[in-house]
Amino acid sequence: MTKFARFLKDESGATAIEYGLIASLIAIAVIAGASALGNKLSDSFNYIQSQIKTS
Repeated sequence: MTKFARFLKDESGATAIEYGLIASLIAIAVIAGASALGNKLSDSFNYIQSQIKTS
């Protein structure tokens, strides 16, 4: 019975899951930000390229 009670009070697994969820949310935010930045950077380079070609 004491092993079962100790198992119910053990929160180390829950803490690890919480840290994993936080890390995954941060990774998703970084990927989304990098993707948006990459698209804007690509648009800027394409604009510069078109301006150089017309000159």
